[in-house]
Amino acid sequence: MRKRFATPTPKSSARARSAITYDTVRRIGLALPDVEDSTSYGTPALKVKGKLFVRLRPDLDALVVKTTFARRDELLESEPDVYFLTDHYVPYEWVLVRFATVSPEALSALLEAAHALALPRKKHSRATSRPSRAASHP
Repeated sequence: MRKRFATPTPKSSARARSAITYDTVRRIGLALPDVEDSTSYGTPALKVKGKLFVRLRPDLDALVVKTTFARRDELLESEPDVYFLTDHYVPYEWVLVRFATVSPEALSALLEAAHALALPRKKHSRATSRPSRAASHP
């Protein structure tokens, strides 16, 4: 698949279609369980239980959102005016999202999926993975 890299987006007409800002991202993200305001590389970010799932890229007027390689490829192919990459992100499971062209519905779905991906996996302790002898013996 051909990778799509950062290209300029005409801000005047694109901004008129969408009123998405980082405040919108915060409002949606902070409504999800266990999310906290944070920073990443000196920019505003949201984390779930300490794990990054979205951050601002003000230099690109975009967000960096956690995803999978498969989902990222689908997004890049289906809506290149919304989703893009820079060389830096190619080897990582992140996608860049343009504020100017992302819809509120798509943003909500992206943040929910990113939140789920960033959640720490539950560790099964010996006590919870199998019953103790005392509990299984009358």
